[in-house]
Amino acid sequence: MTRIVRAIPSLALPLHAAIVALALLSGAPSRAAEDALFQALGGDAGITRIVDGLIDRAYVDDRIKAKFDGVKPEPLKESIRKQICQLSGGPCVYDGETMKNSHAQLALTKADFNALVEDLQAAMDEQKVPFTVQNKLLALLAPMHRDIITR
Repeated sequence: MTRIVRAIPSLALPLHAAIVALALLSGAPSRAAEDALFQALGGDAGITRIVDGLIDRAYVDDRIKAKFDGVKPEPLKESIRKQICQLSGGPCVYDGETMKNSHAQLALTKADFNALVEDLQAAMDEQKVPFTVQNKLLALLAPMHRDIITR
């Protein structure tokens, strides 16, 4: 390619412009595409309401409430809010512990994980988050089960 560009210098700029244009059109997401899920969840305010509903439910859910003994709800809500905000393409930065480290000593089962997911779905239903949007968020969260389920 170097020989061609040197042999025909007038092609250098158009070729470079064409490569940049193709890169932009071929999947480099725009900012709007990157934060589409964040916006569909209602932005920061919507995610805050979803997380509040999730944690409020989890703390009274007979299946898993014991797992939250000694855990202050407000810092937990803030940490999960930041994580969902970042995962969904929002402007937040999750700076909390890794899922593996934060759940290592909790002896969580698949049933515990599923109960929390059900509580999350109920919180999203309450906020009238469309089913397709819920599925997009759940698809981002699902791989975490490998680091959360330890029993």
